[in-house]
Amino acid sequence: MWCIVGTLPDENFALCPAGLEDESTVADGLLRLPDGQRVPVQRGTAALAATAILACGALGVAPPRLLLAGDSGSGAGSRAIYAWLEQNLGNVAPAGLTFHYLFPDLDWHNRVLMAVQALAVPPRMVADAGFMYVAKMSGYADAYDLFTPDLGELAFLADEKAPHPFYTRGFLLAREDDVPPLLLRAMEHGNCPKNMIIKGIKDYIFTDGSITATVETPSVAAMECIGGTGDLVTGLATAFLCAGACMNEACTAAARMARLLAQHCAPNPGTQISELIGKLPEALHAARAKWRDGLASIPAV
Repeated sequence: MWCIVGTLPDENFALCPAGLEDESTVADGLLRLPDGQRVPVQRGTAALAATAILACGALGVAPPRLLLAGDSGSGAGSRAIYAWLEQNLGNVAPAGLTFHYLFPDLDWHNRVLMAVQALAVPPRMVADAGFMYVAKMSGYADAYDLFTPDLGELAFLADEKAPHPFYTRGFLLAREDDVPPLLLRAMEHGNCPKNMIIKGIKDYIFTDGSITATVETPSVAAMECIGGTGDLVTGLATAFLCAGACMNEACTAAARMARLLAQHCAPNPGTQISELIGKLPEALHAARAKWRDGLASIPAV
């Protein structure tokens, strides 16, 4: 079982372990949890989760389970998730964990990491957004299997002194051609895992410590205006890992499939991420019919 862990921007949404007990579904722009709660598929953790669930459905594999709580910035929901994980990870024993936005609490991060490392078979771990920030801040970034930063977040990872992306020093702020030296700097200071998808106008696939691919076509300009496209990529990578793809294939396929989905949907700047995610199954089926190499090891539907 793979688990997606993160928060929703709603203080009234209580910690929901029910998402780990049974499968969630996606329909009509809503993430439908096993306890009957409905969550709008907007940017953030909901978009990541909906993407992974629909992609796994199209691939014919079991979808990830969800551990969610509401947190609009106070940190209370995030601390509830941290505490639950510390106490219950041994009973869940997930094969993989994708962490999204959690309030960056260094002490709680380290307690959860210790709980993960105490498992008989440690899960593969993916981190994006706030959890990626605290993973870097902790000094244990290399304990993770995959980060999915954008260019600005890569500059933060490369800045050994910055405690948060907001404090990244100006001389490190990234341009597209800055990626290789920033990657080298992040690795030298131990601030990244061996695998990353660096999301931008051109996506860089960094696996086993080197750039193994770049993905820049098809290019749909409207995607730059749509919030949640980064969450889409991380959700796709999670789904392909759930399906048994190797890390390089999962990362490359995620970057390509996000672009193929954009081409399939022909969005405009006002398109919502939920509209794109809703069309993911048909786009994925269309892509699999035409494109074999990048999805070769993912089970057939």
